[in-house]
Amino acid sequence: MTKTFYQPLGGNEMPRFAGPATMMRLPTCPNAEDLDVCFVGVPFDIGTSNRSGTRFGPRQIRAESAMIRPYNMATGAAPFDSLTVADVGDVPINTFNLQKSMTIIETAYDDILSYNCIPLTLGGDHTIVLPILRAMNKKYGPVGIIHVDAHADVNEAMFDEEIAHGTPFRRAVEEKLIDPHRVVQIGLRGSGYAAEDFEWPMKMGFQVVQVEECWNRSLTPLMAEMRSRMGNVPVYVSFDIDGLDPAFAPGTGTPEIGGLTVIQGIEVLRGCRGINVVGGDLVEVSPPYDTSGNTALVAANLLYELLCSLPGVKHSK
Repeated sequence: MTKTFYQPLGGNEMPRFAGPATMMRLPTCPNAEDLDVCFVGVPFDIGTSNRSGTRFGPRQIRAESAMIRPYNMATGAAPFDSLTVADVGDVPINTFNLQKSMTIIETAYDDILSYNCIPLTLGGDHTIVLPILRAMNKKYGPVGIIHVDAHADVNEAMFDEEIAHGTPFRRAVEEKLIDPHRVVQIGLRGSGYAAEDFEWPMKMGFQVVQVEECWNRSLTPLMAEMRSRMGNVPVYVSFDIDGLDPAFAPGTGTPEIGGLTVIQGIEVLRGCRGINVVGGDLVEVSPPYDTSGNTALVAANLLYELLCSLPGVKHSK
């Protein structure tokens, strides 16, 4: 069967402010059949503890993706000449029931993965990574994790609830969804309740790279180390937009000062080239706190950089 390589709708065919409201103005598909990669939205914010609004994240990220062109001038990546990519729409979560939403999301990703498709997710708050990892585990077993965030998201509970946006990576360890010795958390910072907030993941085997280790330096050497550490194991990339400093990404629910720069975020995602990435997300964009659209613009471009680093993408550089 001949593969179809979909291309984003060009700016000379239709003005950038018009046309379909899809990720990068790609075609839509009803499911992931025949796709190598899909963009999928999870409009979910009922696991949020502070500022809500991430339910609007997927829509706004798509809107701000309209300016992204298909060829990566810096890396030479031509993802749409190499992979069949489309937008499969949003997961129909249950707005009133977190637990039911977890099942709905897991089932949706079971379906995507049944087609051997790599999902790139537009969040949604960080709770959604748990059902995604549950689906990933059924296909790949425990995966490695590259996690960019201001927070470790390893709380025992939040308001006595075991599932929320601050708990997914503790649950993932307990459920053996991830390989703790192939997990790196980059950009952690801010105040906490106790030293355990960052010590627990280290005790589990995570590599914790606090933001102070990132200040005033390139993260390219760190990602070279990650490529060696991950080897060829399946790896999931989870990028919380609050890993970036709120000067660059103010539209998020739990902002922390002193974060990564946009350039460092790009270095992390370009550094994933050569890693066996089987899925990824960009979460915690909250448009009500993003009056300029800049946070969603950054998010859209970071997802594009992750797409460019996926296995199978052709590069001219």
